[in-house]
Amino acid sequence: MAVIPVELAGRGYEVRVGNRLLADLAAQARPFLRKRHACIVADANARRHWGEAVGNSLSAAGIEPRWYDVAPGETSKSWDSLARLTDWLLDQGVERGDHVFALGGGVVGDLTGFACAILKRGCGFVQLPTTLLAQVDSSVGGKTAINTAAGKNLIGAFHQPSLVLADLGALGTLPERELRAGYAEVLKYGVLGDRGFFDWLEQDGRTVVALDPAATERAVAASVAAKARIVAEDERETSGARALLNLGHTFGHALEAETGFSDRLLHGEGVALGMVLAARYSARRGEISLADAQRVTAAVDAAGLPAEISALGLECDGRRLADHMLHDKKMDAGTLPFILLRAIGEAYLARDVEMTDIAAFLDEQLQAH
Repeated sequence: MAVIPVELAGRGYEVRVGNRLLADLAAQARPFLRKRHACIVADANARRHWGEAVGNSLSAAGIEPRWYDVAPGETSKSWDSLARLTDWLLDQGVERGDHVFALGGGVVGDLTGFACAILKRGCGFVQLPTTLLAQVDSSVGGKTAINTAAGKNLIGAFHQPSLVLADLGALGTLPERELRAGYAEVLKYGVLGDRGFFDWLEQDGRTVVALDPAATERAVAASVAAKARIVAEDERETSGARALLNLGHTFGHALEAETGFSDRLLHGEGVALGMVLAARYSARRGEISLADAQRVTAAVDAAGLPAEISALGLECDGRRLADHMLHDKKMDAGTLPFILLRAIGEAYLARDVEMTDIAAFLDEQLQAH
């Protein structure tokens, strides 16, 4: 088991990466089980696969599991879902000193984390991520949120978990498409800040997607460690360091909005295509070499992820996609910063991007290929 500390002043916590962590939940999370029952908010699919292991572990320790099921998919990150969940937690008598468990992917983690951030002005929670995307990204760092008609993750709070248990065995139950979508976030860490990690993924990334045990643990642990370093430096995205984690997201969120935040484009797929667009736009500005931009595209394509906008079959123009970006929560004084690249492994925050140029660039991409 790999243990990665997330170092925050007075509020640090561990991310544990290994196997059979869910079956060992009662022992792993003992400090956070102070009552004779535990509230578990679960993705319905995750509960079907892992509910018995989690429940048996708690029951064997004399703790009653109390379950709240969440329907899979982004539509569960809504005001209505948040209201129903907080009402249920209050009915269960959750107190500020208690911990709620979130079993599933990023949707459940975001929804549960936000509910815990506002319940009685804040109670604790433990992340039990069962998707690759959640294990390497959304479960670490304390960003919690719901979606609105205006855009993705626009209502939320920073609320750190007390513990993250990333059970690698859970990845074996994922559909291949979802596994590949999670791999996009792994690839992101190499593109934005670790060329050596990118080089390894470029050569051996297929072993991660194939769930080779050693490769998967290396990829997940390295990704978590990279994010932990950035979160420790810039927890609330004030200095600019944490903003680098948004590589691919500004383009990707616009594409997700255009496709209705649906299964037509999974979040990780949007990030993958967004990274390609960020690399190509950086090359258009003369910052990254065309060869490096092509390597990013090739790495995304080799992972079976979308590398061309044309694959989405969109019926819109670049201006419409750029307009989606105007709802981005990173807007500052009417300008939108973009995460661009000077090289593979060297991302930076650009504040001089004109949205008219973005729209023109996206028109070019929509018409290509």
